[in-house]
Amino acid sequence: MNESVLKIDIWSDVMCPFCYIGKRKLEHAIEQFRHKDQIQINWHSYQLDPEIKGENKNIYQYLADKKGQSLAWSVKMHEQVVQMAREVGLTYNFEQSLVANSFKAHRLIQLAKTLHLDSEVEELLFHAYFTDGKDISNEQELISLGKLAGLPEDQLFALYQGNLFTEEVKHDINEAYNIGVNGVPFFVFNNKYAVSGAQVEAYFLQVLNHCADEMHLISEGSVGLACNTDDGANC
Repeated sequence: MNESVLKIDIWSDVMCPFCYIGKRKLEHAIEQFRHKDQIQINWHSYQLDPEIKGENKNIYQYLADKKGQSLAWSVKMHEQVVQMAREVGLTYNFEQSLVANSFKAHRLIQLAKTLHLDSEVEELLFHAYFTDGKDISNEQELISLGKLAGLPEDQLFALYQGNLFTEEVKHDINEAYNIGVNGVPFFVFNNKYAVSGAQVEAYFLQVLNHCADEMHLISEGSVGLACNTDDGANC
């Protein structure tokens, strides 16, 4: 890794509402960060529920069944998440969200990663799932999103013809288990500092600044006063 680059690894699932919120909070923190041009973000796959089938349940019923709670409880929980999303500028339309297995979506992200477009694809997938109510297990929907992100058509069409990037998804998930991740979003800064959950922007900024201080990062174009050997005694 380039020593002048602050690396952020993020484990996330496309169907995780807090992952999208956490992404936006981190982005807001980065906008306030004095070294924002020296950040490298790497997205990693994680599945909250790998057993999901094509059940066509609405998201309220899905959570109620998964948690053994009432439908009314689930609706209330989702209303709270909608408000949290709204506070960071996101629109969640849970009433039209389609519960779907995210594994194929993660394969698309892994392809995008090879082209340094994983952040763009993550954003499109989150928006498709939470705002537009798209089926993130539908291959044609995923190919369309990949095109929108700028991925080559030939690679997109080849992606689901076989098992491309299946092992990469599994590797990320296994790595998460090996380092003790039991929920997402999960952020690791510079392979050193772990942050779990969609933390407040100020906390993300604090971690970023701490990493920058450790790395002795210098903002591009900033030049401080200094003397050199040609300046003489009165520099």
